[in-house]
Parts: sequence; C-alpha cells; structure tokens
Amino acid sequence: MTRPQQPSIRNVAVVIPAHNEEQRLGRALTGLRTALDALGREHPGVGASVTVVLDNCTDGSAAISAAFGANDPRFHNVTVKLRSTGASRDCGVKEALNRLQLQNGERAEATVWLANTDADSTVPGHWLVRQVDLANAGADAVLGSVEPDPTDVDPVVLGRWLELHPFREDHSHIYGANLGIRASAYLAAGGFPLLRSHEDRGLVERLRRQGFMVTSTDTIRVVTSGRTHSRAPEGFGSYLRALGAELPAPASG
Repeated sequence: MTRPQQPSIRNVAVVIPAHNEEQRLGRALTGLRTALDALGREHPGVGASVTVVLDNCTDGSAAISAAFGANDPRFHNVTVKLRSTGASRDCGVKEALNRLQLQNGERAEATVWLANTDADSTVPGHWLVRQVDLANAGADAVLGSVEPDPTDVDPVVLGRWLELHPFREDHSHIYGANLGIRASAYLAAGGFPLLRSHEDRGLVERLRRQGFMVTSTDTIRVVTSGRTHSRAPEGFGSYLRALGAELPAPASG
C-alpha cells in the first residue's frame, strides 16, 4: 500500500521545558534564536515560535525567558507546576498548537512541525532547517543525536559515552533534547506520556508501533549539559553518573 504524501510544513513550534536552568537557559535560547533566523532565511514562508515551559522554577529562569520574549515576539512563556518533563513538554505542545489555531483560524496539525529540546542544551544553527527538509522528504519524526558538553563532564566519562554512542546516521538513540515530530503524528500517538523521565522513548515507541516514519540522523547534533546531578530521575545526568560509577578507579601512585 502506498503511503499518502504528507503536506509541506508551514509552521514550526519549538518546545523547551525548563526547571531552574538560569545558568544555561540564556545560551539555549540564543541558539534557538539563531536557528529561527536560519529557518526564516531558508524557508521564508514557514512560521516559527518557541514555547518555554517554566516548570516549578524558583530561580531566575522566568526572568531570562521573559527577556527573550520582550525582545522577540517569536518567544513565548508558560508557567506551570507539573514537576514532570513529559507533562511539561505536552503542555508546551498544546500551548503552541492553540496559539497557531488562534492565529490562523484553523487546525492544520499535518503542516506543523514540533521541535523539542532542553533548557540545558544548545542546538546548531541549521537545526530547524534540516528538520523541515527531512519532514518535507517524508519523515514523521526525526531523532537527532546529542553530545555531552566537554567543558562540564569528566573526560574519562565522556570517552566512555562516545564509545557507546558513536555519531552516525540511522543511530538507535532517542533524546528529548533533539526530537522533532509532525504534530498530526504526535496527536495520533497520544503525545508525550506524562512521565518524569523517558517520555521521549515512550512517544517514539508508540509512533513506530503505529507505522509512522521515524528518521535518525547525526546531522543536527545538539550539545547538552554533561552534569551528573540529574533534574529528572533516570535522566541524562543520571545515565552519565552511572557510566562514571562503572569505570575502574584510577590507580594510586
């Protein structure tokens, strides 16, 4: 059976959950602004926005996010007390889709691309351009790769991580910090599970079970925090900490 041709992407909605990320959020949003500008140059007919979901923040994250919104109408903020990465991502998606409906007067999820990253991560300048190109070529979801920031992770742990996660196309890894999905596929799969961690994996598993086209790529690699004190249980930081615990202790001199 021939798979129906999907319509071209007309809007991109970036969702970024944040919980007490004042040290990294400014850099993350600056990277997204660069990616939005690149998208505007390469695909001038495609609208774009960023929704920052401030989940139970008690630091300066809200002020940082508000400053971006005050200077750039593409940036929007929503404040919640969900204490859940999955619920925060889902809330951001719903906010973005509702905003698009109000602006356009119609629901057109098949033409909306949802790009997900994290507040402690920095995307490359071509991040959105490449995702839109892959979506227009037939992808329902795009799984990007990530690299721990070498400035804040133990070099030995980084080396072990790189051994286990070689950078290549068609990789098998799933990261919420680098995940794109067509909105119609997102809704058909039931959205992000409302979990504190592994919500990205749960969503992708649903997409694959329903036969959606999932593409993995290393062409949009995102740099993410290498800290080992994770904000989410069983999150990326916890995984790096576990890698460090598995390594042999250095020999004493």
